[in-house]
Amino acid sequence: MNIRASRRPSLRHIGHALGAMPSTNSLTHVSHSSVLSAFDRFAAIVTRWAGSPLVFSMALAMVLTWAISGPLFGFSETWQLVINTGTTIVTFLMVFLIQQSQNKDSVAIHLKLNELLAAHREASNRMIGIESMCEQDLRELADFYAQLAERAKTAGARKEAHSIDEEGMPAMPTATRTRRDHATTAS
Repeated sequence: MNIRASRRPSLRHIGHALGAMPSTNSLTHVSHSSVLSAFDRFAAIVTRWAGSPLVFSMALAMVLTWAISGPLFGFSETWQLVINTGTTIVTFLMVFLIQQSQNKDSVAIHLKLNELLAAHREASNRMIGIESMCEQDLRELADFYAQLAERAKTAGARKEAHSIDEEGMPAMPTATRTRRDHATTAS
């Protein structure tokens, strides 16, 4: 066994499985659970499959077959109940699978953006993990960046770099600062 590999801490022992997609401002996204991993693989396969032209064509064929069979069954309540029940069950189950895939994609995107922020010398590390901020704080940050956009328009061809860490920029909300400081001391 490689000596270097044996000295590295195992990612499987960091954090604990929560049973849901974690926030990106903690290390819980690193932990592994065989049940969650299996569900994640299943959800990825089903959502890719469900979004394919073949499955769409099959669903369309089923609906057309159902519609064409209406006169045969006299457009009865049972005939209507078949399509209503089938589509309700499929929709109900697909919501959870699609949400799992979207949660995973969202965490991956946040982690990639966090890495870009952390790696860029002039970017503010305060922006890492802001997805856990309340909506009001996010709106204030959005207003700040809207003001920066206006400032860039008036600057014309002159290029300027700005950071939220500059004087006069919005302060980080206390709750977010406390969570970040706690996460820093825990690691």
